[in-house]
Amino acid sequence: MLRVRRVADQVLTPSQCASQTLAAHALGKHDGDTGANYNPEWQPNGIEGGVDTHSLPWIPLSFMPGCSFKPLRASRETGHFTIIIKQPRGVTQPIHVLLGAQDMFILSGELAFGSGPLAAKVGPGVWGYAPAGAKMQGTTATEDTEYLTTFYGGVAFLAAGDSVAGLLTGADVIAAAHRRGVPLVPLSMEDAMKEGKPVPYQGEAQPLACGVSQAAWDKVAKADVPVVEQLSNPHWVDNALPWICNPEAPEIALKIMRISSETGTVSLIVRQNGQAAPHFHLGPADFFVTHGRIGYRAGPKQGYGPGTYFWEPAGARHEATQRVTDEDLIYTANVYGPIQFDSGLGTPVLMVQSWMQYLEAAKAFSSPLVASTFPNDAMTLLAPAM
Repeated sequence: MLRVRRVADQVLTPSQCASQTLAAHALGKHDGDTGANYNPEWQPNGIEGGVDTHSLPWIPLSFMPGCSFKPLRASRETGHFTIIIKQPRGVTQPIHVLLGAQDMFILSGELAFGSGPLAAKVGPGVWGYAPAGAKMQGTTATEDTEYLTTFYGGVAFLAAGDSVAGLLTGADVIAAAHRRGVPLVPLSMEDAMKEGKPVPYQGEAQPLACGVSQAAWDKVAKADVPVVEQLSNPHWVDNALPWICNPEAPEIALKIMRISSETGTVSLIVRQNGQAAPHFHLGPADFFVTHGRIGYRAGPKQGYGPGTYFWEPAGARHEATQRVTDEDLIYTANVYGPIQFDSGLGTPVLMVQSWMQYLEAAKAFSSPLVASTFPNDAMTLLAPAM
């Protein structure tokens, strides 16, 4: 049965609903009446919520022998933290239980997951998800591997008899970063507006394995064929998933990896080849550039390239962001709350984009989302296996 939605006196088909969703990311500017103007005292001057991950050191992970990490952000309020993990070839992670959900994005190498819903071999450009309570065992690097990951709670490492041998939490990430002199990105508007900015990391830079190799980043951002093997569930999503693209605004395209109807979180891959419409982040969001260069706030003319991680605090504003080269600008994104679009600072609200609009776009463009197969995790919808 054809699903329709009524807006005022106009009946919209699913395709039209989705077109509106994508068009929100490419709204043009126009004059209008005075509207919302949040945080007028914030005068961004560059990369307040961003970090070049190539410039950071690798710090040993005490409960993952042989592994190390780069700290990016850690929340004292929620306990969430985002890091990049390096796992050498042949190393198997200890058995551990996720105390909050986890998502990950493979940047280089290959991981083999032995059993359970995550059983697969996954390589560059593959995004994955597991819910709180998942028991992770047998995760082995078949090649030297690096991956971006967000933990939405702590991690409990198990000893014999399933007793807890140790914990990895946001507090541990904060402490490790502090000891090494690594500043974490500011997570709130208040932190971002502080006059005294953290001192950048002064030690030796240890770049990601992808480095400045165009071919390596192409593999992460533009998989032409699926690279997932032995897949029977939706928990690993190859970035060969087709783009959702509105023909009327082809410069903006999306791949929707995950939608949570419990928290409103949406995980995406975005191709932004035009200027984004002015907007406020009503909830926070993070981004990781995998291809091209993004012109960001009042940053340098050359923009920021692959390996740059950004955090947008709740209330942050983008007046204009765009690619600054002819290459496709592609980045991963976790959007933790709605985005409010307008046509310029102080103009009326034109659209509020939430998880519900992204869900409509996935349905209308035949990019279905299916429920998580982990027990008691029906609130999470995931992109289908390729």
